[in-house]
Amino acid sequence: MQLDATLTLRDEGLSAFHQRHIKQGALGVFLRAIEDGRIQPGSVLIVEGLDRLSRAEPIQAQAQLAQIINAGITVVTASDGREYNRERLKAQPMDLVYSLLVMIRAHEESDTKSKRVKAAIRRQCEGWVAGTWRGIIRNGKDPHWVRLGEHGKFEHVPERVLAVRTMIDLFLEGHGAIEITRRLTEQNLYVSNAGNYSVHMYRIVRNQALIGEKRISVDGEEFRLDGYYPPILTREEFAELQQTMSERGRRKGKGEIPNIITGLSITVCGYCGRAMTTQNSKARAPKGKSVVRRLSCPMNSFNEGCPIGGSCESEIVERALMRYCSDQFNLSRLLEGDDGTARRTAQLAVARQRASDIEAQIQRVTDALLSDDGKAPAAFTRRARELETQLEEQRREIEALEHQIAASSAHGIPAAAEAWAQLVDGVLALDYDARMKARQLVADTFRKIVVYQRGFAPIDDAAADRWKRSGTIGLMLVTKRGGMRLLNVDRRTGCWQAEDDLDPSLIPSDGLPMLPLDA
Repeated sequence: MQLDATLTLRDEGLSAFHQRHIKQGALGVFLRAIEDGRIQPGSVLIVEGLDRLSRAEPIQAQAQLAQIINAGITVVTASDGREYNRERLKAQPMDLVYSLLVMIRAHEESDTKSKRVKAAIRRQCEGWVAGTWRGIIRNGKDPHWVRLGEHGKFEHVPERVLAVRTMIDLFLEGHGAIEITRRLTEQNLYVSNAGNYSVHMYRIVRNQALIGEKRISVDGEEFRLDGYYPPILTREEFAELQQTMSERGRRKGKGEIPNIITGLSITVCGYCGRAMTTQNSKARAPKGKSVVRRLSCPMNSFNEGCPIGGSCESEIVERALMRYCSDQFNLSRLLEGDDGTARRTAQLAVARQRASDIEAQIQRVTDALLSDDGKAPAAFTRRARELETQLEEQRREIEALEHQIAASSAHGIPAAAEAWAQLVDGVLALDYDARMKARQLVADTFRKIVVYQRGFAPIDDAAADRWKRSGTIGLMLVTKRGGMRLLNVDRRTGCWQAEDDLDPSLIPSDGLPMLPLDA
């Protein structure tokens, strides 16, 4: 027999019981090659035994064997020398029965082993949660930053921990995965044995193992093993990281010059409410400047929905904002109010109560099913599934609220004016790192920044001056704590004048176009 060595596939270590050798491995590639016509009729597939081909449920395993045979391919089992093809099965149909018996036995063996392993893992998890057992649980992969020590306990791998901590710090500063990869590689730091890959990094920052927790799911029941690994982060630091990642789209700066107020879903046009954009232009830059940056409303034309439109120099707005927040008196007044912790705490209490109610309902349905010796009614089973889905959703909501509250506690005192002051020169000099840090401060501090690029009152009484530009830019600053300030900014110098204690609701609508603050 002549073997075709041009297509050699291996499925080492992939389960035939869980069908991973089809979903992830070579058998799946082989079946697709049959469908694509790469495997010619008359070919021979040699397997060690039919149980190597599949250990799935017999009806599914036989369907896979039939797919191969119907494609004109002969299957030969090396263990007993049997051949399976259309002609032979027509002549000896009992071979088909034999193959089914082999598949039934293989599935039952694997199913029994799987149940034993799951039962052992469940006992170990329950022992860990109860505090009666502290051994190693062989389930899933361990993170790359730990290894088993001499005494059978996990310990940190120092170079990996340094890489992961550096990666997290860069994420918190607002850097994207590409920039983080570049910096880690320059420092010869790698977060895993495979290197620095963005997909892997995003998985790491979501991994509960950062706080030492291992999560294991056994037949749909999840166990949380606290203290299984030595932690890298505290729970407060991890909560802050999760909150940052949930706002990732608002935190990431793009381009060579990161924008500190746009791209955050925070800065909007005061005349139409649309999100403002920053445009960098080298062609229009005056002498002495490498680039001119304009802050503009995308609906710049009067025909596109913005009644005023126009643009202003981004540097002027940034200078005014940075210098205003660099004064501790101004910043303290701006940050007066509640950060929403009380509201989230109330929401958490309600969510926990809902979860408790759903658990009680599930228990009642379970008790009703156990009390009936007959077959479970379909309605009961369907209701139990619905309740389990609702409970899982409620638990996710609880976890998200807990992360938000913990993150708020970690930032109980917002950044001091000194933090802003240290960045002013770097921001105006277009320093990348300084602007990324300033962008983070803006995202942490403000809920809305409303820009009136032609001033709060751009339209004069005189008809001839109807579209004449105002000499000032109007800024409305709204913090996450509910504080609000109005600034008149000189559009040439960036010097500002505050409208202290001004209640915007008292301003006539024709003098100051008002927007809903959650727009």
